[in-house]
Amino acid sequence: MLSPSPLLPPIPPERSAVIAQARRALLDHDSAASAAPMRIEPFITRSWQRCLSAGRQPRQRIAFDAVSVAEAKRAALNSHDLVTAARPVLDRLARAIAATRYFAILTDARGVVVDVRGLPANAERPAVDIARIGVDLSERAVGTTAIGAALAELQPVWLHRGEHFFDDTRHYSCAGAPLFGPDGRCVGMLDLTGVNVVERPELKHLAALSVRSIENALVLQRPHALLVRLNWPGYGGSAESEGLLGLDEEGHVTGSNAAAREMLQPALAGPATSARLHASDLFALPWTMLWDAARRGDGAVLEVPLWSGLRLQARPQMAREGASDPETTAMRPPPRLRDVETALIRKAVDEARGNVAEAARVLGISRATVYRKLARGGRN
Repeated sequence: MLSPSPLLPPIPPERSAVIAQARRALLDHDSAASAAPMRIEPFITRSWQRCLSAGRQPRQRIAFDAVSVAEAKRAALNSHDLVTAARPVLDRLARAIAATRYFAILTDARGVVVDVRGLPANAERPAVDIARIGVDLSERAVGTTAIGAALAELQPVWLHRGEHFFDDTRHYSCAGAPLFGPDGRCVGMLDLTGVNVVERPELKHLAALSVRSIENALVLQRPHALLVRLNWPGYGGSAESEGLLGLDEEGHVTGSNAAAREMLQPALAGPATSARLHASDLFALPWTMLWDAARRGDGAVLEVPLWSGLRLQARPQMAREGASDPETTAMRPPPRLRDVETALIRKAVDEARGNVAEAARVLGISRATVYRKLARGGRN
């Protein structure tokens, strides 16, 4: 449970008045305040209204509770790839924001904490309350926060103190951005939070930039035989802004980042479409030309036509480890039975959207077996 703190840095008077007017209008049903134009972000009012519709009141006391042991295990299992991809990014973030007393929180798609970095030394109790793996920080649990808002709106957000729904969360200032996996589904979010700190809305940009790095790492760590780096002709861009498209030996899409999905709309626009697509569905040229360019190993950039008539620059690269192409696929040694078994179990869990009980039912095995096999991960 939180306790009041008098050591809050002052909010600019105009901003403080705007937040106060909005709270009176929407949370206290003040008709006079409601008559004035609303000057806070619409996503905040939408979140407040959802909290009110759920029967919550701003003055209710809240506790930052952990999910059950079983749910925590499921969150850890389903977020293994996300945590692995995010680890170096979170380490960099912790160094970048150390002097501000903000810290980084990574959650899954439900808002459950799966990793934390940069918690300040001698952190205040409100910081310690939320910086724990397994704590439920969803909107349902703790009301309006950057975490709940980013997951509901699927866009980067910034919230400062009074914009949170509950009085108990007025200590926090936070920026957040949603994270999307290689198949386009939301897999979690990144939150940068400070307690009783100076307002830093520029952290919204840092959160969004960091999220792009994590999403790129998720694409790169998904098994693929060919990686195609995409950009518009004449735009070099940075590693964070280029499109990434993974292909298997037969030319099927294994995953893509947000930039590639935006460049290749409408083919890659919707979530969960990547796995069903082939390179020939995207590019108006023989897809084996991508392999030919990659096989030369000279980093050549191709100008490739799309079926829309637009053109992109593509730099195809063979996968660094275990790379193969259509001519050498047959020469690869057969996979181990244990690896195949693990892959099938992972696929069943993915198709069940993380519901381990449902995956176990489809496979005809126990949930304990699913956890054990995936934890083993095919190791000898």
